[in-house]
Amino acid sequence: MQEGLFESHIESLPLIHRGKVRDLYALGQEHLLIITTDRLSAFDVVLPRAIPGKGKVLTELTAFWMRRFESRIPNHFAASEVDLARHLRPDELEQCLGRAVVVRKLRALPVEAVARGYLIGSGWKDYQASGEICGVALPPGLQLADKLPQPIFTPAFKAPKGEHDANISFAETERLIGPQLAAQVRDITLALYREASEYAATRGIIIADTKFEFGIDEKGILYLIDEVLTPDSSRFWPAAGYRPGISPPSFDKQYVRDYLETLDWNKTAPGPTLPDEVVLRTADKYREAQRLLTGD
Repeated sequence: MQEGLFESHIESLPLIHRGKVRDLYALGQEHLLIITTDRLSAFDVVLPRAIPGKGKVLTELTAFWMRRFESRIPNHFAASEVDLARHLRPDELEQCLGRAVVVRKLRALPVEAVARGYLIGSGWKDYQASGEICGVALPPGLQLADKLPQPIFTPAFKAPKGEHDANISFAETERLIGPQLAAQVRDITLALYREASEYAATRGIIIADTKFEFGIDEKGILYLIDEVLTPDSSRFWPAAGYRPGISPPSFDKQYVRDYLETLDWNKTAPGPTLPDEVVLRTADKYREAQRLLTGD
């Protein structure tokens, strides 16, 4: 069984950072090379086994959505500005096929911009405890996976690798990045979520929630960065199988989360090794999400 690319090895460029999924390399003074590996993180822990082909699915889906959103917000793609063949050996170029992008260097915001249209995940737990998510009050009596009256913006503070991201209020977001930028991030997050949800509905998919990441350049212009509306950053549910009151079947890594919840694991590193069946079914779910959304 193919094991996938767990870690890239590019000796021709300085390694800047290995994230939960992506490896970042410096490419001159103005650009970065981002390689999306097949690593999988769950509950903010990188699991020891990769999901074959996952990185290529994430890369292709992100490119698909960024092209759709180009008229709304600029993104960090900069492939036309750099010839990778001038910087990398042939064996290194091979690692990049289908899973690497060249991007502009930007200052990433320390906030994950989360849009929720349905009550699931950490939002469901927060709602059960307080009737709110990130300070947003919701109607009483909602069930698991219920559709919300309208999509809400529920930001999270991006934790360092190995730590859990933390849901925060909009007021805390304003303190972190300033009121004007916080409002801009909120508004574009909800606009992109609504547009994507309407499109996905025509493909038989419900986008329960998703997270976006943003960066700014030296002029303060906001850019869409990182991954966009992938199975790693979103909950994709087949519309035909949706009903409130249960955790719906999904095309994303919720399948892995559900499996991990059956184990005696305290959600801290090191994570458990996934069995073959879970690895293969997860890879199939990622590819199916790509096929349905893009027609590819």
